[in-house]
Amino acid sequence: MNITFLRKPAAMSALGIKAASTFYLRIQQGLMTSPVHLGPRTVGFPKHEIEAINSARLAGKPEDEIRQLVASLEAARKLAA
Repeated sequence: MNITFLRKPAAMSALGIKAASTFYLRIQQGLMTSPVHLGPRTVGFPKHEIEAINSARLAGKPEDEIRQLVASLEAARKLAA
């Protein structure tokens, strides 16, 4: 599986978020997956996870279901490792 990582500005743009504080608040609230460490000072966000979150929002899923989706996406990371 080819995984593409988006850096923070691209991830924010893909989610339609303009403020970094809002982006980090969504991570804290469980509405966005946490970053993946790509190096000592570099993080990225898997593109397929952002696409799944956007699809859920487009489908009109409530925040509780999006939190469940985020939890399942992060759990899948551990299974893939």
